[in-house]
Amino acid sequence: MLDPRLARRLYSGVLYLAAPLIGWRVWRESAPGHPRRERLGCIPRQAAAPRLWIHTASVGEVVTAAPLIRGLIQRYPATAIVVTTMTATGAERVDSLFRGEVSHYFLPLDFPGATRRFLDRLAPTLAIVAETELWPNLLEACAQRSVPVLLANGRLSEGAFHTYRRFAALSHGMLQQVAWVGAKSSLDAERFRALGCPSERVVVTGALKFDLQVDERLRADSERLRSRWGERPVWVAGSTHPGEDEAVLAAHARLRRSHPQALLVLVPRHPQRFEAVAELCRSQGVSLARRSRGETPTADTAVLLGDTMGELMRFYGAADLAFVGGSLVPVGGHNLLEPAALGTPVLSGPQLDNLREIADTLAAANARCEISDGDALGDALIALFDDPDERRRLGAAGQAVVDDNRGALARTLAEVGTYIEAASGGTPPSGSEAAASGR
Repeated sequence: MLDPRLARRLYSGVLYLAAPLIGWRVWRESAPGHPRRERLGCIPRQAAAPRLWIHTASVGEVVTAAPLIRGLIQRYPATAIVVTTMTATGAERVDSLFRGEVSHYFLPLDFPGATRRFLDRLAPTLAIVAETELWPNLLEACAQRSVPVLLANGRLSEGAFHTYRRFAALSHGMLQQVAWVGAKSSLDAERFRALGCPSERVVVTGALKFDLQVDERLRADSERLRSRWGERPVWVAGSTHPGEDEAVLAAHARLRRSHPQALLVLVPRHPQRFEAVAELCRSQGVSLARRSRGETPTADTAVLLGDTMGELMRFYGAADLAFVGGSLVPVGGHNLLEPAALGTPVLSGPQLDNLREIADTLAAANARCEISDGDALGDALIALFDDPDERRRLGAAGQAVVDDNRGALARTLAEVGTYIEAASGGTPPSGSEAAASGR
C-alpha cells in the first residue's frame, strides 16, 4: 500500500490542479454574514476559551446532530461551541435551530494552507464530525495540533465504503487520525475497521436520528397549520428530487379522483428547485398555493408548495401521511424518522442505501410502507386514506420504533464528555494521544 503521507501529498496536488473548478462551484455557496474568504480559513481569531468544534456538512447532518449539539450546550455552558457546514442551506438550518447559541462558519476548502489557517484561528480543544465527511488535510492539521477528532453517528454507505477503499492509503491515513468512532450500526463499524480504523476506537452507539426530540411548540405549530387547512385528506411529500416530483403529482392526481378534497404539501429537498417545481405544477394545471407567499390553501387548492426552509417537521406533524423523498430515485433516501417521531405514517420508495438499518428497523416493525414507483404510491395513498385504522396503526408503530431505539445520544454525550474533561486537564482517553499525534 502506498505510504499515507505520500498519498496525502498526491491528493493535495490534484486538489491544487482542480482549484479553479472547485473554487467556482463552492464559491457560489454563500450566506448572509459569511464572507467567502471563510472558504480559505479566514475566520476571526477566537478569544481564549474552551472551544468545541462540530462539523455538519449540510441540512441532513445538522438535523441529525441537533440533539447532540443541544445536549452539549446544556451540559457545558462555559464551553464555546462552533458549528461548521459546507452548504448555505446547512448554515440556514444552524441559524434557525440555535439562533445565536452557537457560532457558525463555513468549513474551509481542504487546501493545506486553508486548513492550517482555520485551525490556528479557531483553536478548538476538540472536534466532532457528524456522520462521515473526512478531509485528509484537515485531519492532518488537527493531528499536528493534538486536536482529537471524534465521529458521531458514523456511517459508511456501501458506495462510500467502496470509494474510500479505492483510495486505501489515503483512507487508512485519515482513519488513523480519528480518535473515536461512534458508529450508527454494526455494519458501519465493520466498514470503518476494514478501512483501517483501529478496532478499539470503534464503538456501535446506534443512530442519533432516533433521539430526535419533538417539543410541544412544534406540535402546537402543526395543529395550527392543520386547523387552517381544514378537515380534508392531507399528505406530505418531503425532500423530493428531480424525477420524484412528477411521480408524486401523478399519484396525487389519482388520489383526488377518489378523494377530491385531498391536499398535497410538496417540499423539494433543495431550495434552488422551488421555482422549477412551482412551474411544473402550473404546467400540469394544478391549483397551487405557495407557503413562501403566505398563501393558505383553499378548498380548491390541490397542492401547497413548501418553498420555505426549516418547516418540514411542522408539515409532517400536520399531515395524515408522509412520503419521504430521495427514495424513488437513486439518492439513498432521507430521514424517515422525522414523520415517525410525530406518529405520522411513513411511506418511502426502495432506494434507501443511506439509511438501510433504520429503514429495515421500521420495516421489521411493520412501521413503513414501501412502494416501488409512482403508480404504487397512488395505490398506497388511496388504500390508506380509505382505511383510517391502518393509518393509526402505522403511525403508532413508527412512533414506537423511535421511542424504543433511543439511547445513541446518551452514549455519544458520555464519550464526548471524557474528551472535554481530558481537555480541561484530566487524563486523555485511551488511544486519543496516538490518534492526535500519529501521522
